[in-house]
Amino acid sequence: MVLQGRQAKVLEFLSRAGTWVTAAELADHVGVTPRSIRTYVGEIKEAAEPLGVIESGPRGYRLNADAYASFVARENVDVPASGTNAGSPQERLVQLARRLIDEPEGFDVYETAESLFVSDSTIESDLTRLRGLLADTELTLTRHGSRVLLTGPELARRRLLSRLFRDETRQGVLDLARIQAAFASSGLGDFKTDLVEMLDARGFFVNEYGINDVLLHMAVALDRVRKERVLPAIADPDTSDNIRRLADDLGTLIEQHFGVRLDPTELHYLAILLRTRVIAPGAGTDAVADFVRHDDLEIVRSIIARASSEYLVDLRDEDFIVRLTLHVQNLVDRAHENSFSHNPLTRSIKSSYPMIYELAVYIASRLQLAEDIIVNDDEIAYIAMHVGGYLEQQSRRRDAVTCAVICPNYYDMHILLRERLDRALGDELDITSVITSTDVDWEAIDTDLVLTTIDPRGRRENALIVQPFLTENDVDRIRQAIARIRRIERRARIKGDLLEYFDETLFLRNFYARDPIAMIRALGARMIATGAIDQEYVDHTIEREHMSSTAFTDSLAVPHAMAMTANRTAIAIVVNDTAMDWGDARVNVIAFIAFDETGRGSFQTVFDQFVDVFSDREVVLQLIRRSDSFSAFIDELVRIIDS
Repeated sequence: MVLQGRQAKVLEFLSRAGTWVTAAELADHVGVTPRSIRTYVGEIKEAAEPLGVIESGPRGYRLNADAYASFVARENVDVPASGTNAGSPQERLVQLARRLIDEPEGFDVYETAESLFVSDSTIESDLTRLRGLLADTELTLTRHGSRVLLTGPELARRRLLSRLFRDETRQGVLDLARIQAAFASSGLGDFKTDLVEMLDARGFFVNEYGINDVLLHMAVALDRVRKERVLPAIADPDTSDNIRRLADDLGTLIEQHFGVRLDPTELHYLAILLRTRVIAPGAGTDAVADFVRHDDLEIVRSIIARASSEYLVDLRDEDFIVRLTLHVQNLVDRAHENSFSHNPLTRSIKSSYPMIYELAVYIASRLQLAEDIIVNDDEIAYIAMHVGGYLEQQSRRRDAVTCAVICPNYYDMHILLRERLDRALGDELDITSVITSTDVDWEAIDTDLVLTTIDPRGRRENALIVQPFLTENDVDRIRQAIARIRRIERRARIKGDLLEYFDETLFLRNFYARDPIAMIRALGARMIATGAIDQEYVDHTIEREHMSSTAFTDSLAVPHAMAMTANRTAIAIVVNDTAMDWGDARVNVIAFIAFDETGRGSFQTVFDQFVDVFSDREVVLQLIRRSDSFSAFIDELVRIIDS
């Protein structure tokens, strides 16, 4: 039995949850009744036999990860052959597209319907859907009576093949075994190993998240060349030394591994894909001079200056800007070709690092205006990876916990202790004072943490006794104390900030709208009525929503504008028993956040921590159950933060 769309959504949700999930939670996510969920689970079990893909119990349903992996692998190799039932509408659509791509003369509608054991009207309906799939692809369906054929350039056909394959694999890193099975290209793993070694030897940094995407394009190219479907010669190819060398090296490796000699046009195309998706030059001014265009560098510098000012972060580091410019150049090239790079970490980056993702959205929005391109969620996530990596390096010292060290002097023992602390915890501890006397004014010490080799007077929660010669056990205990202090400080900040911005008139229970934009307009009208924002802020919030969905977790959406132009900082809250569609998620809680200029400093803290509070699905469900009024919502929120 072939899985349908909602059955697939059940499996996808269970795979992300990684634990027991109730039928009610699944029903809420999929948008059906719990009874339907039980039906879908039964159908999935039947389709997966003899593999026990889903476990059932008193706590609901849980995915058996090993059985699921075997099931996925099995389903990907068992492609329905011509003359068999094509299964689901999506599988049938893929099969029709593959036939049209492979057959220059197309196919007869009636003969195809008979071979797939479906009605003529079903095939006609599939062709209508296929026309929608072909939008912006340079491909068109041409009809002559009952015969249908696909017209358009070979490169567009290959891109459609790659896109169909990625759509079938859903989220996650592209699997080489699946690519090999789909395009009869065994040996991709060994080829990838040699390719990475070759690129590393040439001094390139390799993006492992993108390399399988290029291998997919290569497998498609080999498949098409074997069928004598080759690319036309390029009129004005990029003849830079870097591209020529990459093409030559690729040609040698492909011939060694697959016994196929690709012509210069095919190799040039694959070399361009490598340059724009997978590799970046190593450190050094020569590499920068070879790869960075001056105009692009100036555009990125300008965008980063505005982002640094708008979000109160310092991104104006020349090495970071140059590295980001290298990425942006490739992004722009991909966008102009309408061929974006898949990022398997998009969902986790968005939910785990919302503020970093928000910075990336801002940068992407400016790039769209400057370069007249579209930047999708996957590409935004790649920008976020650049920004997050840089900010993480900068924040380690800035976020260090302040510490006083008390170690009475004996043969410079305090110096040895200080040096050991710096080596083991230098990025996490900011040692502001070292006290070498046994007479300690404990009350005068105002640091976050006190590390002492002598007993503190009385009970001091922030004091930790350590050995003069620091042990590994001491280091572990100090790290735990640092984590506890940060957690307490974070909760105190969010508790104070969040409660300051809530307004009982902006709390709504079981309030629904037909879609995210309608919800934004409805909440915006209420916030306008309180004087917190104006219509322009609502328009900017809708503009931000169009850039990338503001559903940051499976339960929470946080619509907001990128500019902090509210009249005053305020948060409108909607808490619903039944989830509504928001982008590719279903959310129960919507928080329309508006910040004014004076709230700029607290925006990052509130935004990050608000998303963090609502990242636990079980916590959200408790909040929904207990928040039957504004006061109950506040009480429950405080309890969650303090727990």
